[in-house]
Amino acid sequence: MAQKAYSLSHTKWMCKYHVVFTPKYRRKVIYNQIRSDIGEILRKLCEYKGIEIIEGHLMPDHVHVLLAIPPKYSVSSVMGYLKGKSSLMAFDKHANMKYKFGNRKFWAEGYYVSTVGLNEATIAKYIREQEKADIAIDRLSVKECEDPFGRGPGRK
Repeated sequence: MAQKAYSLSHTKWMCKYHVVFTPKYRRKVIYNQIRSDIGEILRKLCEYKGIEIIEGHLMPDHVHVLLAIPPKYSVSSVMGYLKGKSSLMAFDKHANMKYKFGNRKFWAEGYYVSTVGLNEATIAKYIREQEKADIAIDRLSVKECEDPFGRGPGRK
């Protein structure tokens, strides 16, 4: 993947961040209609600020995004903006959710962020394929009932 340098009036920059954040109480609410609406809301908010979503995936209980954030914004201010405005916009679209989430707070406090550096392709692939990997691991973790002492049937 080619490294794309962005520019402002007097600056060339390449600031990319892998960000993960969750709904309040890590409820599995990001699916079906809400999932597509939240994706649309996040894309719109990023477009307003000139932030590029390089890769993103909405899991049932968390959001993974790879963002190119201009250096004129701090990561914390961008996350405050994204989480605050998207929460308000989600409650406007889905008024019935306000009974589950008191005080119109959709997202949990905090987030995870790491700088990408030159690992952009690796992180983008991870975000893209995480749901498939989680499903595969869940299938492997189902163990059949077996005797923990190694005794076969009929042995005493």
